Amino acid sequence: MLQLKNVSFSYDKTPILKNINLKIEKGQNVSIIGASGCGKSTLLQLIYGLHHTDGIITWNGKELLGPTFNLVPGEDFIKYLAQDFDLMPPLSVQENVGKYLSNMYPVKKKRRIKELLGVVEMQDMANVKASKLSGGQQQRVALARALANEPELILLDEPFSHIDHFRKNNLRRRLFAYLKEKNITCIIATHDSTDALSFADETIVLKNTKIHAKDAPFNLYQHPKDKYVASLFGDVNEIHLNQFSPDANSKKKILLYPDEIKISKSSKLKVKVLKSYFKGNAYLIKAALSGQTIFFENASALEINEIVGIKVSEAIITKRS
Repeated sequence: MLQLKNVSFSYDKTPILKNINLKIEKGQNVSIIGASGCGKSTLLQLIYGLHHTDGIITWNGKELLGPTFNLVPGEDFIKYLAQDFDLMPPLSVQENVGKYLSNMYPVKKKRRIKELLGVVEMQDMANVKASKLSGGQQQRVALARALANEPELILLDEPFSHIDHFRKNNLRRRLFAYLKEKNITCIIATHDSTDALSFADETIVLKNTKIHAKDAPFNLYQHPKDKYVASLFGDVNEIHLNQFSPDANSKKKILLYPDEIKISKSSKLKVKVLKSYFKGNAYLIKAALSGQTIFFENASALEINEIVGIKVSEAIITKRS
């Protein structure tokens, strides 16, 4: 188990993280999300040992010490994949992956490299030099290398940021399935809501140097603490409750995702269409409601300046209010 007690960090006099307290069980996949600059990467670096903190970080009861105590940061059982891939350009893909694997058992080493290249779908480029790879390909090789000497804990900082969308989804499925199979604890700092929702056992939201929210992804999405949390998963509307329920408190607001707002010909609540954005499976409609801009989804595009009625189900209103 990884445990953080009162972990804080500042660059010069600017606080980045304050009194972070956290427990992560063995084999868990935990995502860390939040606005740029909220401290996601710094938290991973603190766990790895790149910075000093007055707090305490332990793994299975053993304290992990920072640069004040260790000339070489990190522990053998932890791997940290930064946004800087740090590959060796003159070496081939397979040489980069096997760089830290023992040469005493060449057959075992070759088999291990092949297995990892399969996980990141780079088998066909095993003999290509790293200098010839695209950014996304380099990122996949760096992922494989981080797993080469199987870690107990892996820290991933935006690990899919350079990878093409069409390949990213399959790679995520393969990688997180592999980590679960091997019972490797994973902490991923990400801007991508898919990482936070589809694959994490728990999601942590950072804001203003603190843990702002922490829960299972389903709970965070369905019951967001505030607009900040909801907005990390995509577009969100904050609308006065009395727009939908006239008897409600006029100051109370509820958070609604675009897919929760539906068109209704019989609704008395009207909006004016401003623009339609094609998303593939639906259109995102930008509209004006009582002087504010809202977004909702519809199966087809709507005409600019068209007036339509909207509604939200009572179940959703009850859940959010």
